[in-house]
Amino acid sequence: MRRFFVKNLAFVVAINLPIRLAYVLFIDRVVQNRVGAESYGTYSPLLSWTVIFSIILDFGITNYNSRTVAQNPDKLQELFPTMLSARLLLIMAYAAIVTVTGFVVGYNSYQMLLLSGILVFQSLNYMLQFLRSNVAALHKFKIDGILSITDRLLMIVVCGALLLYPGTAQHFKIEWYILAQIGTYGIGCIIAFFVLRWLHPIRFRFSFHGQTVWRIIKDTIPYAALIFLMSIYTRLDSPMIERLAGGDGKVQAAIYAAAYRYLDMSNMFALMFAAILLPMFGRMLKEKQPVNQIVHVCVNTLLPFSFIVAVAGVFFCNPIMQLSFKAAKDYSDPLYYGHVFRWTMAEFPAFCIMYIYSTLLTANGSLKTLNKLAIGAVIFNLGLNLYVIPQYKAEGAAVVGCLTQWLIALSFIGYCIKEIKLKVDIKLVSALIGYLALIVLLGAGVMLIPAPWLVQLIVFGMTASLLMFPFRFISVGEIKKLVGKKEGG
Repeated sequence: MRRFFVKNLAFVVAINLPIRLAYVLFIDRVVQNRVGAESYGTYSPLLSWTVIFSIILDFGITNYNSRTVAQNPDKLQELFPTMLSARLLLIMAYAAIVTVTGFVVGYNSYQMLLLSGILVFQSLNYMLQFLRSNVAALHKFKIDGILSITDRLLMIVVCGALLLYPGTAQHFKIEWYILAQIGTYGIGCIIAFFVLRWLHPIRFRFSFHGQTVWRIIKDTIPYAALIFLMSIYTRLDSPMIERLAGGDGKVQAAIYAAAYRYLDMSNMFALMFAAILLPMFGRMLKEKQPVNQIVHVCVNTLLPFSFIVAVAGVFFCNPIMQLSFKAAKDYSDPLYYGHVFRWTMAEFPAFCIMYIYSTLLTANGSLKTLNKLAIGAVIFNLGLNLYVIPQYKAEGAAVVGCLTQWLIALSFIGYCIKEIKLKVDIKLVSALIGYLALIVLLGAGVMLIPAPWLVQLIVFGMTASLLMFPFRFISVGEIKKLVGKKEGG
């Protein structure tokens, strides 16, 4: 099982990472620079607003469906029409509620127009995730990996052409960006449906059997509550910045979005683990197979990598932001973008911990525990942000976000030990702490090298990566064993 996991993960990462990195660096970042901080600062909080209400759009169906089909693959044909019907009803409810709340909070006509477009592509995005959850639940992880890049690949082609063609490059608008996402997510859904139909005998039909649909929605309420609570403490900060940061609220929101973009980009790698882990953990726990070995592989891979990224973000925050965003150099405080970025990237290891241990708790059905922890995180995050944002703006929100993510991540570990009886590997914990301390010293040391910052960053990255071998996070012998051994299940 471990070799199966590693091989599928390696494939998913290999095809996803280049495409998603290219999208963030050469499309999303360029769009923000092209349309300007004011325009992107209007779009970003609206996007976060729709994410907060995605609880209504998803209602936990994706996670519930993935866990159910992974444990009982034969149920897919019977379950699919009902799940599709429930999804359609939720999309209509989502659109109505987000539109009404948009009017209530006072969005103007232009903002409501943008919000309508975002609503459409978010609905298509979650439909795509639902279709893909069936493919992953069937343990067709390589096919799911290919499907996961279709929308981003299409966005690179479409937006790349608009950003490069002289006739459209100088007049690029945020509205075009929204329309491009509607088109690419729509195409992605069509492709995913036909792939799923090829893998399993499903039909595109709706089943509005009220009792069955209600039973599924009732079963998914704990999943839905968890998604809603997590979206509040991870996404509400952007709209709060726009509303509470005073006269330059939109600019502050754009600064926060610029920093958060790199965290989102880093999280793509961790999300690939979670996408495979949920159905795999679900099946392993049902069959009473030990999960310690898979958890150990994930921790050994994700945490050292996340430490490298976070430490690099802390030491090289200012040149990275000034190179990436022209507005960073022109801002009244040229170092402010870097300060926000530093705290944002310090969240990355906590997110990686969350993707491993919260996924394990979800697969175990520990939704009550997860929701209690999420409620605590919401109270902590909102309470601090209401006090901090008016005074410290985007940087204050970044600090609060960092504290929230680390508290919740450590709580997930504690409850995995308590509820799933996960063993604590003292040797691994000591190695991780020692490695982190060493690369922090390395980061401080490379800053003293009389060379351009890019050279310093490369030296840091290569040296920190090589240090993973003596700490035995990566073992050459283990790699040979995994590659050479024949598939055994």
